[in-house]
Amino acid sequence: MRPLDGVRVLDVTRLLPGSYATLLLADLGADVVKVEDPRGGDGMRTLPLADGRNVYFELLNRNKRSVTLDLRSPDAAAVLDALCAHADVIVDSFRPSTARRLRVDPAVVRARHPHLVCASISGFGQSGPYAERAAHDINYQALAGLLFARGSTRSTSSGQARSTGSGQAHSAGSGQAGSTRAKKDALAPSASKGEPRMPGPLVGDIGAATQTAIGVLAALLLRARTGGGSVVDVSIHEAAMAWSMFPSTSDLENACYAMYETADGHWLALGALEPKFWIGFCERIGRPDLAPLQHAPDEERARVLRDVREVMRGRTRDQWLAHFADADVCLTPINTLAEALADPHVAARGVVSRDRGTIHITPPHAEVRPAPALGADTDEVLDAAGIGVSERSRLRAAGVI
Repeated sequence: MRPLDGVRVLDVTRLLPGSYATLLLADLGADVVKVEDPRGGDGMRTLPLADGRNVYFELLNRNKRSVTLDLRSPDAAAVLDALCAHADVIVDSFRPSTARRLRVDPAVVRARHPHLVCASISGFGQSGPYAERAAHDINYQALAGLLFARGSTRSTSSGQARSTGSGQAHSAGSGQAGSTRAKKDALAPSASKGEPRMPGPLVGDIGAATQTAIGVLAALLLRARTGGGSVVDVSIHEAAMAWSMFPSTSDLENACYAMYETADGHWLALGALEPKFWIGFCERIGRPDLAPLQHAPDEERARVLRDVREVMRGRTRDQWLAHFADADVCLTPINTLAEALADPHVAARGVVSRDRGTIHITPPHAEVRPAPALGADTDEVLDAAGIGVSERSRLRAAGVI
């Protein structure tokens, strides 16, 4: 038995944040019913194809069911009402005014169904001057300050930013004091911004999805205690801002926390933050003299990094991995995606599932049902909600389902 077996979630969201939030719930056992527009469904269905398949939609919507319902139609209200009566959770991803117009906003839904957990994912939350603005992940990250490299704002003791060979700047301070100064410098309004960079992972979207899933789980726990539903208000912008408070890799970069090229052009990642790991690494590469210099300042710090780079270029990746096979120092290969998927540990954990050419990363040994065709479960779900054959025929003829 899975934790959310017996819990039904109505997913009236669009695109990544909502789909990933409900995927997390589906992987925990929830019966996720995806409510889609009959004129084409979730916009994720129309993203560019790979080998004739819409990989992103398939990845985000496994283990779900699909119902078509045109929420703009006046006839949709009664259908949604019947679905809500048999659900535990409803998740939307509309701007507040759109949710109100479609009558899926928490105030309207909970007035008739006070048992429901209503989760709303929106760009800027349900209140505030930006609440109705349109934006996507790149905009949220931009507003959250994530597109400027914080490392470029660090200062040396002379007050000038300094870049290492890897293009990242480093603080003149050592240890915690240097890290604290770097953080304060990065947050200072007058800090030099440098050039913004295109973001990597969609951390606003993914962070908001994770916050939504956690919020829903907490709300279900609260309902078990009180008997009543509640509202989960998630802002993608605020999810992105939360990421800006954590250290980045450029904050941590040092000889003990870096990427090293090997003799054959492959790369290794070293994460020897703790002194015991760094000492073990230095001893294994034959440079115990570097062990006391883990957090050396300024030019000494740069020299240590150069020295380690030179040593690591002396052997191939596989030679180094064999050399460190019995050493506990946080040294790993930098894999391609294909290498990551073929990793024997990944195979042993059973977290990779392949379905019709799509690769899913799942909880260990989980079963995977393919993403549903648009409206594939409409009749089954509506029939269970008390909407009979004749009414479904009328709604279908009118384009409502």
